[in-house]
Amino acid sequence: MASDSSSSSFETAAQASPTTVAEFEDHHRGPISKFQHALHVTPSLVPLIVLVAAIALFGILLGSKFFSPFALTLILQQVQIVGVLAAAQSLIILTAGIDLSVGAIAVLTSVIMGQFTFRYGMPAPVAIACGLVVGTLIGAASGWLVARVKLPPFIVTLGMWQIVLAANYIYSANETIRSQDIEAQAPFLQFFGSKLQFAGATFTYGVIFMCLLVVILAYVLRSTAWGRHVYAVGDDPDAAELAGVNTKRTIIQVYALVGLICAFAGWVMIGRFGSVSPSATTGVIGNIQAITAVVIGGISLFGGRGSIVGAFFGALIVGVFELGLRMWGADPQWTFLLIGVLIIAATTVDQWIRKVAS
Repeated sequence: MASDSSSSSFETAAQASPTTVAEFEDHHRGPISKFQHALHVTPSLVPLIVLVAAIALFGILLGSKFFSPFALTLILQQVQIVGVLAAAQSLIILTAGIDLSVGAIAVLTSVIMGQFTFRYGMPAPVAIACGLVVGTLIGAASGWLVARVKLPPFIVTLGMWQIVLAANYIYSANETIRSQDIEAQAPFLQFFGSKLQFAGATFTYGVIFMCLLVVILAYVLRSTAWGRHVYAVGDDPDAAELAGVNTKRTIIQVYALVGLICAFAGWVMIGRFGSVSPSATTGVIGNIQAITAVVIGGISLFGGRGSIVGAFFGALIVGVFELGLRMWGADPQWTFLLIGVLIIAATTVDQWIRKVAS
């Protein structure tokens, strides 16, 4: 009988208890704190704001000349190689690593595609497939050294950059394959340079590929288990390992995928320049350009936070400044100065935003 009375009292107390769920949101957060939180939740918001501001600034300075369809699509054409390399670099940096060899891999694979076609007489599609495989294998080798041998990504990719760049010159004997020869005998190598006209704007297949790559990678990182594993490895590899993530396999997969993307960037290079040149500047400065776009795009160099879309915006910001200052007649050195300021500002903002999570 006592048990029934106790049970009845418990049920009565439970029915009379509050039904609201505990809330932890700070209702006294100020405007600056709310803005800081919004930037933390949406990392690509900062580069989007900078991009819109840059377009508006040059639109005011240059008027309709800058806002013409030709000028705006020219920006996309100029950044298509950097945009693809930045997408690849983003994956590495999200894992708290860095890859200094992305530009060199792009150049070497473009040379392989050209040389396999003209030196060995392979059909262009087969030569391109060989270049894609080589890029993937180079990336996988870097990933294995980082994940299994536990070497620092900076050291591994710095060494790989030197190895790949030297192999590029040794294999090609510094021979350039001319645009006219490619156009006459293997036009498929220049596929990404083919142009589409739409409402006065000019798009190339390389630009379309860059945009599709960004969309696909953004979806994979946001909506798949593998994408969440990439963020987890970059944020806290020990916690990810305890949660059941195979961190070593994930890192190797990321580097292999990056090698493949860099090989596609090599194919885009052939379409953009028309020729195949082992001395293309992308092999030397492509790495810096990609890292610049990633940093300006709001991806944290500490890993685990950022967006591929932000890196895409970062590449566009660089393109807008380069074209806008050129059309304005400014000294080209102003481009480097302003991009340097943006890099430091982006890193400062990243540190400020990270305080939200700390």
